[in-house]
Amino acid sequence: MWKKIFGGSKQPAALETNPLYDKIDRTRLPRHVAIIMDGNGRWANGQGLVRTAGHRAGVASLKQVLKVAIDLKIEALTVYAFSTENWKRPHTEVDFLMGLFSEFLAKEIDEMDADDVCLQFIGRISELSPKLREQAEKAQERTRENQGVRFNVAMNYGGQDELTRAVQKIAQKAVAGELSPDAIDEHTIEAELDTAGLPPVDFVIRTSGDLRLSNFLLWQAAYAEFWFTQTNWPDFTPACFVEALLDFGQRKRRFGGLKNK
Repeated sequence: MWKKIFGGSKQPAALETNPLYDKIDRTRLPRHVAIIMDGNGRWANGQGLVRTAGHRAGVASLKQVLKVAIDLKIEALTVYAFSTENWKRPHTEVDFLMGLFSEFLAKEIDEMDADDVCLQFIGRISELSPKLREQAEKAQERTRENQGVRFNVAMNYGGQDELTRAVQKIAQKAVAGELSPDAIDEHTIEAELDTAGLPPVDFVIRTSGDLRLSNFLLWQAAYAEFWFTQTNWPDFTPACFVEALLDFGQRKRRFGGLKNK
C-alpha cells in the first residue's frame, strides 16, 4: 500500500520535490507527536459528499503521515481516532467507523509489520465489539517486538477517563497496602496511564481550525508545543506534516525554566 501511495521510493514522492524536506534538522524533531485528526465531516460537506466519505479519505491521510513518521524515525505517533464522546454520534456513522477501523487493520497490518511499526491501542478497548477487539489485540501482539515507530491509536479514549482509571488503580493498591499514599508521585500516575512507557508528548497537531485539546492526552501533553491549521484532515498532506515539524524545530522549549540564565 505504501508503494502505491509513494511510488516505492524510500522518501515519499510528495516530499522529494518539497524544499521544506531538505530543511528538516533531524536533531530537532519531536520524539512523540500527537494528532487530533479533525475535519473529515467538514471536508466531505465541502465536496458535496456524505460524512462517511470524509472518514475514508481521512484514512488515506493517516497512511501518508505514518509513512513520513517512519521515514523520519519519529519515536512515537499517537492519533485520536475515536473518543469516549464519539458514541453520541448517529449509530450509522459509529457503525461505519468501527467497520473502517476493522478494514484498516485487515488491509494494513502486514505493511505496518514489515515497516517495523509497533502498534498499540489506547483507551477502553475492552468495550469495543468482540471482533474488533480481537483484531486489535492480535495486531498489538504481532507487532509488540517491533523497534520502529510506536504507533498509538486512541480508540474509545478520553483523557479524563484515562486519568480516572489510573487513579482507581492507584487507590486499589493503596487500600491493599501495596502502596503508601505518601509515595504517590507523577511517576506513579504515569505508570498507570494507557501510554505507560512512552515519552511525553512533545508536539500536538490539530487540523480543521478548532483550538482545543478535546480531552486528548491531558496529562501527557503538559509541556507539549501546539500547532493548529485550518486544513481539514483529508487534505493534510506529507508536506503539511513537514511544515508543522519545521515549525516545531524553531520552538524554544523551556519547560517552565529560563534559558541562558
